[in-house]
Amino acid sequence: MTKREKLLARARKQPEGLTFAEFETLLRQCGCLFEHQTGSHRIWRSPANTVLSIQEGRDGKAKSYQVEQFLKHLE
Repeated sequence: MTKREKLLARARKQPEGLTFAEFETLLRQCGCLFEHQTGSHRIWRSPANTVLSIQEGRDGKAKSYQVEQFLKHLE
């Protein structure tokens, strides 16, 4: 199992457990491109040309609803 597959499996199993850095790593590994940042919102574009706006949650965690939105776009 590759690192990408392991991280993706963790995101699917427990989206609230991902750190923000891990979430951004997963976005990069899945082919998303960072476009720009406006305030705390980081704008990413998926390979399917979908815009994803993410922001860091408390304690350096990714927001679980944003991870779930990303997973829906991935499928």
